[in-house]
Amino acid sequence: MKLSGSTMVTFAGNLAETPQLETSATGKPTVRMRIAVDTRRRDGGGEWIDGPTSWYTVIAWEHLAENLAAHVAKGDRLLVHGRLEQREWTTDAGETRTVWEVTAEDAGPSLRMPNKAATNGRGSAPAAKPAPQRSGGKRWPARAGA
Repeated sequence: MKLSGSTMVTFAGNLAETPQLETSATGKPTVRMRIAVDTRRRDGGGEWIDGPTSWYTVIAWEHLAENLAAHVAKGDRLLVHGRLEQREWTTDAGETRTVWEVTAEDAGPSLRMPNKAATNGRGSAPAAKPAPQRSGGKRWPARAGA
């Protein structure tokens, strides 16, 4: 089955290994990551049951690749948004193989659960910045239809 056009996907999962920054044949920075996406659900008694794990190969380019290599590590939980693409190749034995990959448009740490990429290095989330104050302490006018 060939994918026609681009299908955009967004998912959260855990990094299987720390991304390693490489340089493509055209000189662009890139990383290739494997991300495990686990499914969980509650059974009839309210207990959590682990479902199957789906594995995604995610490829990032240029600044996104550099940032991922610098700021995330094995085990970190990431949110990934990108294009799902099918790639085919032929093995030395003449067999055709197919792989599904996600070319990342954006990615970053999930804040649902603490991880190294989303903390200040001391195991806690960074201190929140205070909300900007509106002039005179007045509320903004309500939007039409809000």
